[in-house]
Amino acid sequence: MTDIHTDIGTSSGFLAETETEATTETLGDEALAAPHRPGAVDDPTAHGSREPRELTPFAAPLTVPPLLRPAGGDVREETEIAVRPAWVRLHPQLPPTLMWGYDGCVPGPTIEVRRGERVRIAWTNRVPRESEFPVTAVEAPRTSPPPSTRPGREGIEPNKDVAALPAWTVTHLHGAQTGGGNDGWADNAVGFGDAQLSEYPNDHQAVQWWYHDHAMNITRWNVYAGLYGTYLVRDDEEDALQLPSGKREIPLLLADRNLDTDEDGRLTGRLLHKTTIVDPKNPETGKPVSLPFTGPYTTVNGRIWPYAEVAPGWYRFRLVNASNARTYDLVLVDEDNAPVPGVLHQIGSDGGLLPRPVPVGFDAALPTLTVAPAERFDLLVDFRSLAGKRVRLVNKGPNAAPGVPDPAGDVRYPHVMEFRVGKGAGARETFRLPEVLSGSFRPIGHGVPHGHRLIVLTPPATKGAGGHPEMWEMAEVKDPGSIKVPTDGVIQLRGPDGATKTYRRTARTFNDGLGFTIGEGAYEQWSFLNLAVNPNVTHPMHIHLADFQLLGRDTYDASGFDVTVGGTRSPIAHDPAKPIPLAPNERGWKDVFRVPGGQMLRVIGRFDGAYGRFMYHCHLLEHEDMGMMRPFVVMPKEALKFDHGGGHGGHDGHDSHDGGH
Repeated sequence: MTDIHTDIGTSSGFLAETETEATTETLGDEALAAPHRPGAVDDPTAHGSREPRELTPFAAPLTVPPLLRPAGGDVREETEIAVRPAWVRLHPQLPPTLMWGYDGCVPGPTIEVRRGERVRIAWTNRVPRESEFPVTAVEAPRTSPPPSTRPGREGIEPNKDVAALPAWTVTHLHGAQTGGGNDGWADNAVGFGDAQLSEYPNDHQAVQWWYHDHAMNITRWNVYAGLYGTYLVRDDEEDALQLPSGKREIPLLLADRNLDTDEDGRLTGRLLHKTTIVDPKNPETGKPVSLPFTGPYTTVNGRIWPYAEVAPGWYRFRLVNASNARTYDLVLVDEDNAPVPGVLHQIGSDGGLLPRPVPVGFDAALPTLTVAPAERFDLLVDFRSLAGKRVRLVNKGPNAAPGVPDPAGDVRYPHVMEFRVGKGAGARETFRLPEVLSGSFRPIGHGVPHGHRLIVLTPPATKGAGGHPEMWEMAEVKDPGSIKVPTDGVIQLRGPDGATKTYRRTARTFNDGLGFTIGEGAYEQWSFLNLAVNPNVTHPMHIHLADFQLLGRDTYDASGFDVTVGGTRSPIAHDPAKPIPLAPNERGWKDVFRVPGGQMLRVIGRFDGAYGRFMYHCHLLEHEDMGMMRPFVVMPKEALKFDHGGGHGGHDGHDSHDGGH
C-alpha cells in the first residue's frame, strides 16, 4: 500500500497529513476565471483519440484523502476549509474532470478529532465568480435498460438553468450534535469569498460522521460536483479495542457518477447528471418528472473502480455511501466470482460501534451489505487466508433508480473496487476480533417516557404532489366521525391492536408552518410509514442532531390509499402475517433508516446536547431537493412551557398521542 500519511505541516489550528501520490490539482482564482481552463494539469482537450469508449476496471490505485487533526486546544482559532475548483483524474484512461472539492480534494480531507475536542471551522467558498458549473444535467426519456446506465447525453440539450448556477454552498456535518446555527441550514449558503462559521463540540462516542453540501434546491448537483468528506471522532472505548489503525484503517467513500461523451461516443470526463423522465409533462406543474440519479461508474475515494494493495492481515474500512440515490448491495467475491466467506465483519454503524460484531457473507445472517445513501459502515476484513489472491467488492443491487428495478441489473457495471493481497507474511498479526465491541451501549426501549410523531411518505402520483413523493406530518383526529372518507390529507390506520385511528396532514412542504418543537433532552419515537405499494420504493430517512435506535419494522397493506384523492378509501392495515425482523446490523445507533414501500419503521432517540432549528429529510438528494424535507426546533423544555399555542406540536419528553402505532 502506498505510504499515505506524510506530514505536510500545520494549517490554522489543524495538523495536515496527506497522501504522497496526489492526483488532484487545485486551481487558483485566476486559473478558473475562464471556463475549462486546465491550469497546471494536462489540458482535457489535448487527449484526442485517447479518450475511451470503455474504461478498464481496477486500473489505478486507491487514493486516500488527506488527514486533518487539530493542532492545539484553542477553540478560538478557526480553521479554514475552502471549497475550490479542481481537475481530477477519475480514471487513468480519462482526461481530467472539472470538479469542486474541499481544499481542492475529492473527497475532502478526513477530519479526525478526540471526543470533547471542540473545533471551529470556517467553510469558505473560494470558487471564483463566473466559474463554470462542473456538472452537465439532462433528463432522458425512459427506456429499458434505463438511460442512466449509459454514458453520454444522447443528443439531449443540457439544462441551461443548471449550467448557469453560481457557486452557492453550505456544509452540513452529518451526524453531529451541534447547535442549529452550526448545522448547515440549507438557506444559509454562502457565495464567493464568504465563510460559513461552524463550531463542533464533538462530545460523542467514537463515530464516523461525514460532511457534505446542503444548499437549498441544489444539493444534488453540489454534492455530485465533489463536495463531500469524512469526519472521525475517537474515544477511549474505541482505543481499548486496539482495532487496526494507521495504514490499516482506510476510509472508503462510495459515489456513483456518469460521464458525457463526444460526437464519436468517446468519454470526455465531463460530469453528467443524467436522470430518467417518468412523466414528460406533469399536469400540475407543466414540467417533466424524473427519477433520482443513478450512474454506471462507481467511484471510491473519487476514483472509478480502483484497486488497493493490502497485506495478508486485518484491515479496518470506514465506508460511507456518498451517492445521490444509489443503494449498494455489496458482496466480497474471489477471482471466480464466488462469495468469500468468513472474512468480513461489521463493527459499527452510523452512530458508532455496534454492541457486537456482525459477520457478513453468504454463510452469515447478513449475506450482503445493503448501504443506502448517507449510511456509514465500520468494517473489518481479515485478509490472512487470502494471501496472494485478488478479491473484489461488487454491487449486486439493481442499476436503476429506486423503485424501478432493471432486469439487466448491474450486469455491465457491477464493479466497486479490487483488493490485491500480498503473499508475504509481514509483521506478526496480533489483532483478535472482540466478542463485545461497545460495553457502553444501552438499548432505549419503550419504557422511557417519550413523545410520538407520525410521518407518512406518499407515492409520487399523489394529488397535489407535482409528480414527486412527499413527506407528510400527521396529527391524530380526536373526533374522526366528523370527517368524510376519502378526504385529501386524511389517513386511516389499523394498527397491530386492531383499532382504527384517523390522522390528518398538518404539513407537506418545507415552507409549511413549523410542526415539531421538542424540549431539549426529550425522548421521541418517530414512525415513518411508506405508502408506496412497491417494496422497492425505499426512502433513506435522516434526522439531524439525534442518534436513534430502531424499535421495529411492520408490514402494512397500503392499497387503501387513493393517490387521485390524496387520502385513504380503506384503512392502511397492519399485516401480522408478514413480520419483518430487524437486521443484526440495525441494532446499534443510527441516523439514517431505510423505509421500503408498505412498511412502517419505528425509531426512538433523544434530542439532547444542542438547541436550534434543524431538519429531517429523505437522503435521496433529488427527493430532498424536490421537497422531502421539513424543519423542527429543539429548545429548553422550560422555555417550551411558554409556547404561545400556535399548534407547534411541542413535546417536553412526556408521552403523547401514540395511536398504538
